Amino acid sequence: MYLLFIFTLLTMTLSLLIMIIASLISKKTVLDREKNSPYECGFDPKSSARIPFSLSFFIFAVVFLIFDVEITLLLPMATVMNLSNIFSSIYVSIMFLIILLLGLFYEWAQGALEWSK
Repeated sequence: MYLLFIFTLLTMTLSLLIMIIASLISKKTVLDREKNSPYECGFDPKSSARIPFSLSFFIFAVVFLIFDVEITLLLPMATVMNLSNIFSSIYVSIMFLIILLLGLFYEWAQGALEWSK
């Protein structure tokens, strides 16, 4: 146990030392306004170079991802029903679907599934 602690401490110290040395000898760049601005054929752009991100699209995508993962958890339940007690597997499947539907109704009530606001 003591030997493991020594090796861990030695590894962390060596890693930290290498990172500090690399930071000290690395090439430093001078921040310049012209170099940090977006370049568009030699003239300044008229609008922002960044496109605004739609938060409703992100929330909709996260909700879709969550329900997609839950569906993949539901698919193996059909094969498990043959291998275990039928009543317990049906009970687990129904409880899982109820929790899934409660989550869907909650997202619907919160307005996360609405595109236009």
